[in-house]
Amino acid sequence: MDFVAIDFETAKRSMESACAVGLVKYLGDEKVDSFYSLIRPPVLYIRPDFTEIHGITVDDVRDAPDFVQLWDSAVKPFIGSLPLVAHNVCFDMTVLRSVLDWYELAVPEYEYFDSLAIARRVWPEFENHKLTFLGEQFGIEYEAHNALADAETCAKVIFRAAGKMLRNTKNAEHDVPVTALLDACRLTMKTL
Repeated sequence: MDFVAIDFETAKRSMESACAVGLVKYLGDEKVDSFYSLIRPPVLYIRPDFTEIHGITVDDVRDAPDFVQLWDSAVKPFIGSLPLVAHNVCFDMTVLRSVLDWYELAVPEYEYFDSLAIARRVWPEFENHKLTFLGEQFGIEYEAHNALADAETCAKVIFRAAGKMLRNTKNAEHDVPVTALLDACRLTMKTL
C-alpha cells in the first residue's frame, strides 16, 4: 500500500491555526520517509488548554516557518500524488483546506481516506476507536498528540487493519492498493 499519513496540531479551535504537521510516507510495506515541522500560526497565540494537550507553546513556534514557507518547499513535494490518510481525517483535511484558504493557496485534489472509519469497520467490538486506545490495544507505544507520532501510529493501524481484512490475499497488507482495504471495509476514497 502506498500512502502518506498526515497529522496536524492546532493552536486553537480555528482550523487555519495549524502549529505542527507530521507526515509519514509508505511505499508498499516500507516506511520510506517522514517529515515533521512546527508551524507559526497566522495569529501568534496558542490556547493554554491546547498546549496542555500537545505541549506546543508560543515560544516553540515564534521562529517556526509559516505554512506558506512549508507548503511549496516541503509538504506538497512530500505528498506528491499519493493518497492521504489520517485518524479522523475530517479534522486534518479541514485544517489543510483552511490553512490553504487562509493563505490563498490553491487546494490540490488530494485523495484521502480515514483510519478511524476503517478501525470502526475492522474492530466493531472495541469500546472506542481513538488512536490512543488503538495504540494500547496493539502495543504501539507513542507520544500522543505529537503530529509525527500520531501520523506513524495511524499508518500502523492501517497495516494492522489490512492484515486482518485482507489475510486471504497474497501479501495482503503489502502488495495491494489502498483501495483493496477500502473495498473490504465498504468505504471509499474521498477527494479534497
